[in-house]
Amino acid sequence: MSTDVVALLRAELGDRVDVRPAALDAARADKSGHAAPGLPLAVVHAASVADVQATLRIASATRTPVVPRGAGTGLAGGANTGGGEISLSVRGMDRVLEVRPDDLLAVVEPGILNADLNAQLEPHGVWWAPDPASRAISTVGGNIATGAGGLLCAKYGVVRDAVLGVDLVLADGRLLHLGHRSVKGVTGLDLTSLVIGSEGTLGVVVGATLKLRRLVEGERVTLTALFDDVRTAAVASAEVTASGAQPAIMELMDATSLAAVHRLLSLPAPPPGAAQLTVQTDGPVAAAEARAIADVLRAVGGIVTVAADAAEGEALLAVRRAMHPAMETLGTTLIEDVSVPRSALPDMFDAIARIERRFGLVIPAVAHAGDGNLHPNFVFDGPKIPPVVWEAAEELFRAALTLGGTLTGEHGIGVLKRRWLADELGDDQWRLQRDIARVFDPLGILNPGKVFAP
Repeated sequence: MSTDVVALLRAELGDRVDVRPAALDAARADKSGHAAPGLPLAVVHAASVADVQATLRIASATRTPVVPRGAGTGLAGGANTGGGEISLSVRGMDRVLEVRPDDLLAVVEPGILNADLNAQLEPHGVWWAPDPASRAISTVGGNIATGAGGLLCAKYGVVRDAVLGVDLVLADGRLLHLGHRSVKGVTGLDLTSLVIGSEGTLGVVVGATLKLRRLVEGERVTLTALFDDVRTAAVASAEVTASGAQPAIMELMDATSLAAVHRLLSLPAPPPGAAQLTVQTDGPVAAAEARAIADVLRAVGGIVTVAADAAEGEALLAVRRAMHPAMETLGTTLIEDVSVPRSALPDMFDAIARIERRFGLVIPAVAHAGDGNLHPNFVFDGPKIPPVVWEAAEELFRAALTLGGTLTGEHGIGVLKRRWLADELGDDQWRLQRDIARVFDPLGILNPGKVFAP
């Protein structure tokens, strides 16, 4: 049967069907460090909507599972493709189809990289606000599939706030145009929002109508504040939020992550145990707002350094953006992604410290402190995640839920967190969401084993 499926794909799509061993092996994994068992049947490099439709029609007719894939930069195993499955890559669909600065919208294909999109939008005086740390290597389609966030989302919103509509190919090959181009639109159910964050379980996103913003006028002011420990830094970030200030970026790095990045970038070592907040303000009142934030941070004990110019500001932000490469120098990394109310950040860092002591682990952690989204990192040797890491991760998840938080703020559930999904949703909601997915995909061929799998 597998040979027949590949033959059908090749008859329809020709050399866009890739069965090279290296391509098949690469499709098994993403940036999470987790890999699916077995090798995919093929990788289809779609170049058009018609290619995606043809693939799904064949998959539906032969009951063959399909896993949509962009750049493979996900951190939850959501795009990992295993034995007996087709990896459907839309990375080659990377065009900007339309830019309307007057309407503040753009229409794009899913394979365009986040950073490349904004480079093409800049001459038009507009930008797309979602700003994941992986913006240089992650696709807009992947951002939509996972409901990505990033460094700027506390002020400018997440992907869900920046998408007006999506073009979606269903499991049987039908093409739907969801959403609208107008600022307002409440006709029927909001299926666009349903698709955002659905991780390829409802259909394959083949196009998106994006909500843009005007380029921010005025200057950007970047500052860092060094604190004796991570809890104090978390308290300081909560104080900034409570003050009413609205920084564009407010990122927190604990002592282990900060030291690892300094080693990677050959910077002087920070004081032992020190944690750091990096804050950026923007717009016409950026300088005044930065001064007010600096006063708040100093009152909590922070040693504040203000960048002299834009270049120095980018150098300060580069420290935070180097977090993932720095973790990779320590070993294999499971990068987690929980969110809590911003006022609960200090308590969540206390919980991480308790979990470290209980399980004898070091869990480097950073946070989008402006919105309460933490990324604790579990570092270990070898390709397989040790049982003790999963035990510690489970306790971490439960701590976030107890504090009124969630299992994932932006990475998604994928395969790595599916076992805890019902703990957050409850059994009734879990079944309802799974049943909704089956309306879109009655045969269950889209990204099986992800999100709603027991």
